[in-house]
Amino acid sequence: MPFLFLLFILIPIIEITVLINVGQTIGTWYTVGLVLLSAFIGINMLRYQGLSTLARAQQRLNAGEMPAQEMVEGLVLAVGGALLITPGFVTDFIGFCCLIPFTRQAFVKGLMKRFQVVSMSKRQTFEQTDTFDESKFGHHSSFKDPSKPPRQGDIIDGEFRRDD
Repeated sequence: MPFLFLLFILIPIIEITVLINVGQTIGTWYTVGLVLLSAFIGINMLRYQGLSTLARAQQRLNAGEMPAQEMVEGLVLAVGGALLITPGFVTDFIGFCCLIPFTRQAFVKGLMKRFQVVSMSKRQTFEQTDTFDESKFGHHSSFKDPSKPPRQGDIIDGEFRRDD
């Protein structure tokens, strides 16, 4: 917890110092323009990279695989997007590093080594290359391939009557 407290104190001090120095060097309005331009470029990059990551996650789900890497990439993209809309050059640099695929994948690999993706129902751990197995969750998945015919037992037909 002290690390986060120091982070929230040090980052704004560093940002203000850098903004003042850049403003004195190139001028106030050019500095404001650069901050706005970096936010605009970052948001457009975030949109493109986010849609790309979502498409890869959907492909892995359709193949019956757990999209663990794509979920962590989405988290890194969200952090990068938040850093990009925060005014400042240091946070913009870190945010752009979260959006560039090469550095983002390095962040993701570091995070996946540190943490494990865990199923909430059985505390079953998944590796990045594991395939999705319905028995690990104890219920049938709700995302089936619509091009395949349903298996026997997937459809339950019945009637009910309410007796008061």
